[in-house]
Amino acid sequence: MPYLADFCHFLGLALAIPLQYIMSTNSFNDNFLRACRREKSDHIPIWFMRQAGRYQPEYREVRKKYSLLEICRHPEVCANVTILPVEQLNVDAAILFSDITLPIGPMGIDFDIVENVGPVIHNPVRDAKDVDRIISFDAEESLPYVGETIEILKRELSVPLIGFVGAPFTLASYIIEGGPSKSYLKTKTFMYAQPVAWHKLMDKLATEMAKYLRYQVSKGAAAVQVFDSWVGNLSIEDYREYVYPHMVKMFSALKDLNVPLIHFGVVSGHLLTMMKDCGATVVGLDWRVRIDESWKLLNYEVAVQGNLDPAILVAPADIVKQKTNHILEQVDRPGFIFNLGHGIMPQADGDTLKRIVDQVHGYKK
Repeated sequence: MPYLADFCHFLGLALAIPLQYIMSTNSFNDNFLRACRREKSDHIPIWFMRQAGRYQPEYREVRKKYSLLEICRHPEVCANVTILPVEQLNVDAAILFSDITLPIGPMGIDFDIVENVGPVIHNPVRDAKDVDRIISFDAEESLPYVGETIEILKRELSVPLIGFVGAPFTLASYIIEGGPSKSYLKTKTFMYAQPVAWHKLMDKLATEMAKYLRYQVSKGAAAVQVFDSWVGNLSIEDYREYVYPHMVKMFSALKDLNVPLIHFGVVSGHLLTMMKDCGATVVGLDWRVRIDESWKLLNYEVAVQGNLDPAILVAPADIVKQKTNHILEQVDRPGFIFNLGHGIMPQADGDTLKRIVDQVHGYKK
């Protein structure tokens, strides 16, 4: 495997690549996909949001040479960053290493990702004229390295690859606020005061993100996830009026792909039924809700994914085991994917993650 060999050489690491990465697709692990379809699987599948990241010493070494965006622009490096946690943790799915802001660059949004801050937008949207300057883009032309990375991963992985985008509301909040926010005051002010411009912006983002996901699937992504990290800051009424129609349009544009469509939001327990009704086939749950109660609320019409509190990863081993088991005990049917209720934090320990994977894989009710 030349890409993995080059990566190991670059890091000076002696990574032991399991035999299944070299073998044919006969060893392909499809438990994640089966669970997404609510079919029986050999074991409860598990993967972690942000499973490639700063908790890994190997990733920190890569970051000494490349910024996050530079990793995305180097297919061989990006592919191996994506593969590394699969090899280390034995998870049932890989998620493309990228960032939700990557596709807004070709749309005319000038941004950087600042360490310990996040995305910083240099030309934020403030009015209808700013919305008009946002353009459509062709991923094959503007982001060819993403497709190249996915093609490498399709050859190398023995588990499904998940592609992803940011949801229109979360992207709009960055674009309008100019960066991360706690109150989303600028976003909500724009939404309420300039509803025509708001809906035009959301329509553009929904259309372009759907196209970008279709591109990822065309290159080999086996499932896709839509991250709406900040949508929980909206009320039910505001979600219904200002977000829901655009999410319906976005998921409708993906339905014919016949791949799992995962919809995840943070602090979104009050929005779950609408998030399902948008057209998702899997609903991701954050740690503030129960699996069993939420699944019942969704009428068991979709698979569910979640939802260990990421802070549990730094707890004592007995607490980690107890909290993991508490989630597993709530599952009484096929269609569950174990995950965190948000992404892995840098303080997490890889050995703890591996123990969780082993516990989930070995769970018998």
